[in-house]
Amino acid sequence: MPELPEVESTRRALVADVEGQRILTVAVARPRMVRRQENPADFVTRLEGRTVSRLHRHGKFLMADVGDDVDGPEFVWVTHLGMSGRIQLASPEDVVVPHTNVTVRLANDREFRFIDPRTFGFVAAWTPEELADTSLGDLGPDALTDLPSSRALHRALAGRAAPIKALLLDQRIVAGVGNIYADESLHRAAVSPHREGGSLAAAEVQALRAGIKASLAAGLKWGGTSLDDLAYLLPDGRTGDFASRLRAYGREGDRCPRCGTTMRRDVIRQRSSFWCPGCQH
Repeated sequence: MPELPEVESTRRALVADVEGQRILTVAVARPRMVRRQENPADFVTRLEGRTVSRLHRHGKFLMADVGDDVDGPEFVWVTHLGMSGRIQLASPEDVVVPHTNVTVRLANDREFRFIDPRTFGFVAAWTPEELADTSLGDLGPDALTDLPSSRALHRALAGRAAPIKALLLDQRIVAGVGNIYADESLHRAAVSPHREGGSLAAAEVQALRAGIKASLAAGLKWGGTSLDDLAYLLPDGRTGDFASRLRAYGREGDRCPRCGTTMRRDVIRQRSSFWCPGCQH
């Protein structure tokens, strides 16, 4: 699933072509993509003819304010990439690739194309009030722009018996960290993914916070992580180049880059977790 660095890399690649543009037409090829919209037809009618005033992001969600920026957005256009989604920025004459489920044509003759083979992603156009009433209204602070202090993070974990890996994936605590960057953050912090969240000492939480910051920064530097299935690509078709630089995720059987111990893969709360039993305690 694309995580914060992949969605933020996508946002940065799109912003120059999308912000300030009037939306000419909207086409939804697969109705499942608008399943979160109470009235599915609203997605088209709420966007067509309006202007994108700001392209932003919260956690793993790409968001565009649509309407008058002075008085606040009339609607927030939300895109969630799901498990296999990506955005292509194309010209109308470009070949439409398979699984292009949503196409938004802009006044600058560019098209925002949402490609999602597995259709776990979705799009919606909500009023700010409607957005607040969805699960997005429960998102915690953004892991890139609003990462809690070590003290605040320690308080959020206090008394929690769940494994720290599962807590890092809880978007209500911190939004944007998924399976890849949780493993990377825990490895940098030398903390086992099996540890109960409430068992972490203040110094360990401080190290974990630093690990989150460093992992996200590294992912962004290299344009995100494109795995072997190439489900995630940048809007111009390039791969994100962080995969070859991962320290933990996907490294089962490799030597730990810090201590040389053989890396393991365990399943924690139904999610694969890659870690080093030699130096992550």
